[in-house]
Amino acid sequence: MSLRRASKIMSLRRATKDNVIARSVKNNVIARSEATKQSLIRKDCLDDEAIKAFRAEAKVGILATINPDGFPHLTLITSIQAKDQKTLIWGQFSEGLSKENIRHNPKTAFLVLTNDRCFWRGKARWTHEMKEGEDYEKLNMMPMFRYNAYFGIHTVHYMDIVEAGARERVPLGKILTGVLLTAAGKPGAKTGNQAKILRPWAEKLFNRMDSIKFISWIGPGGFPLITPVIQSRAADSRRIVFSPAAFGGELKAIPEGIKAAIFCMSMQTESVLVRGVFNGYKRFRGIRLGALDIDWVYNSMPPKQGQIFPEASLEPVVKF
Repeated sequence: MSLRRASKIMSLRRATKDNVIARSVKNNVIARSEATKQSLIRKDCLDDEAIKAFRAEAKVGILATINPDGFPHLTLITSIQAKDQKTLIWGQFSEGLSKENIRHNPKTAFLVLTNDRCFWRGKARWTHEMKEGEDYEKLNMMPMFRYNAYFGIHTVHYMDIVEAGARERVPLGKILTGVLLTAAGKPGAKTGNQAKILRPWAEKLFNRMDSIKFISWIGPGGFPLITPVIQSRAADSRRIVFSPAAFGGELKAIPEGIKAAIFCMSMQTESVLVRGVFNGYKRFRGIRLGALDIDWVYNSMPPKQGQIFPEASLEPVVKF
């Protein structure tokens, strides 16, 4: 055998081996990708891991409802629990728009975030409420409510799960990238309108490193959707902007021109809810950011919930 021919045979063998390795790597990647997709497949019930996680008292529970105008509304519901695989319950200790909304439209979405930075989310349909019974007693015996006369639960709400996802992890690396990109681009996203909407403390809350945020809009089928948007920041008192570096697939799917709501909170129970028109993605200082122009602001926390902007006119009390 000539040296030239032997060299060709060796080259062919190496190429064949490389192709086999490449196909093996590709198949492994596809398999991992499919496994990831399977783990996030939506079901109509909670798994055992979620039921256990929902029992934690130190967690963030977010409920999305739909107001009579068809716009999304977000509120903090820390008492949310899984009664079983198909049913969620939560306790009401104060009045607010979310409780009015579910009686008008029972379609809701939920998200539960635990201290280990894992979260679960899905859709549910409100069915009824109870002011007594086993679940009423159970929720009122929770340490958070048991020794606090003001925060005692007076109503238990029930929801049937329509769709539930498996455990997800907060992508800290992508969020950090999103925070840096948003911070770099937001000075160019200012509206230029000097008329204030957000109060200074609320604007600062949006821009704090320890605040967490969630965005909601109405998706297909008429149910609200919830996506973490921790990287969002206030460009000024009239606009919230965010990079799609984290949860990009979901955030890029928000239809331009739709009404959306963003709930912002800190671990010190400070919170604010804003709503406005999502104006899609534009480049600010060369960085692509989504922009929500605020037209409504609401305080959802006791002792006094209420609309902050536009300022609501005072109505006289006529019933005592």
